[in-house]
Amino acid sequence: MISGDILGERARLTPDRLALVYVPTGERFTYSELDARAVRVARVWREVLGIGKGERFALLADNRPEYLDALFAAPKSGVILVPLGTRLTPRELAGILDDARPAGLLYGAEHAGTVRALRELVSLDHWISLDEDFAPLAAAVPDTPWTRERCDPEDLWCLLYTSGTTGKPKGVMLPHRMILWNGYNTVVGWQLRADDVSPIFTPLYHAGGLGAFLVPIFTIGGKVVLYRGFDAAEVWRTIEDEGCTVVLGVPTIFKLLMDDPGFQATDLSRVRWFISGGAPLPTYLIEAYQRRGVAFKQGYGLTEVGVNCFAMTVEESVAKPGSIGKPLMFTETRLIGEDGAEVPAGELGELLLRGPHVSRGYWKNPEATAAALDAEGWFHTGDLARRDADGFHSIAGRKKDMIISGGVNVYPAEIEGELLQHPAVRDAAVVGIPHPTWGEVGVAFVVPGGAPPDDLGGFLESRLAKYKVPREFVFVDALPRTPYGKVVKGELREKYLERKT
Repeated sequence: MISGDILGERARLTPDRLALVYVPTGERFTYSELDARAVRVARVWREVLGIGKGERFALLADNRPEYLDALFAAPKSGVILVPLGTRLTPRELAGILDDARPAGLLYGAEHAGTVRALRELVSLDHWISLDEDFAPLAAAVPDTPWTRERCDPEDLWCLLYTSGTTGKPKGVMLPHRMILWNGYNTVVGWQLRADDVSPIFTPLYHAGGLGAFLVPIFTIGGKVVLYRGFDAAEVWRTIEDEGCTVVLGVPTIFKLLMDDPGFQATDLSRVRWFISGGAPLPTYLIEAYQRRGVAFKQGYGLTEVGVNCFAMTVEESVAKPGSIGKPLMFTETRLIGEDGAEVPAGELGELLLRGPHVSRGYWKNPEATAAALDAEGWFHTGDLARRDADGFHSIAGRKKDMIISGGVNVYPAEIEGELLQHPAVRDAAVVGIPHPTWGEVGVAFVVPGGAPPDDLGGFLESRLAKYKVPREFVFVDALPRTPYGKVVKGELREKYLERKT
């Protein structure tokens, strides 16, 4: 029976192999050492606190080894882990806790202030500081043999809450089957190896941090290099020192890495490839890394369907820049138009996915589940994509982001990709603004690299049809982004409209 104790199985097979390097302290853990730590958390939950199978326990912490302890304790104990976003306000966190109803919260000392405010808003049975309260609880674990809880494939491992950029956050139900399939299929589809080393500097509370490389690397028995947060110089140093071979990030991070002196100075001879996800990847970034002599791929996934859904070889990443590749094994795709019919190759359609990597939907929200996951098992991603004649897919942007101007569809991602080619543009986002004549028109928010350029309209007109060129360019210091790099376009639109009224 497939259940989620992937760490226990890996520790059984390769107990003495190095599994984790924690950069801030230099600590190094083998698989058997990590497994013992996860067992300790599982026993605290079940035998000391009396948490039952199927109950929830929340976690609020920065990246640290204890995060992995709790993550892999969940399938050992049958307790459902609820990771919480570290950038959310106490009120936002309270909304999630009210929805998930966990038995308690594990938290790092770095978030003690947030927890103090949170305790005024919600009531939980257990408030446990990882730095002060956990050790006495661990000491109370009975001196008796431990038998892990048997879990079914459809039992939940995690509840991961969506970012809430377009409404109230929803708890995505991730069963054991989904997370394990992601591990196995990523190893096979991405050709991961036991000697692969991957840095993780993205937040572990996000599906990308947990699933894109952590679970797959542990599935094959490789090594993870874990950072508390992102620092470009530190990342380049450890990529070289630890011999990192496969590197995941989001476009914003890869831009920051490219701007750091380490981009040119670091020895990248052991890197097999870089891969970007979380948001559309500008072509200029791909080309910049390729000029450094390394392969640069683009991946695709969502919390609801697993974070790794497509794959491509190194050779294909060069021949098909900007593509996310072909679906992984046993991943079915459809591209449909507004009428629900399949669109021909080369045309835009909404991407639908079906397979063993799809979640069970949304926690206590059957309406949202039914809206996204149809009766035939197809998950409607809300992303617009194209499929070429060779079966390679490319993402054009969110369906909801599409601007309809004078009855013509305009796709912001296409315009943003061209704006980022301008040498004086560091970042850009295009949103649709209501217009009395045209219905909607595009407004571009641009972060200049120095003095604001005055030729952006003409620059775009030389590359795009005139109807696609934004009617206005607004220069800003930075774009609002989620912790995983996605631009919060609703915030840009609201501030623009407030300014105009």
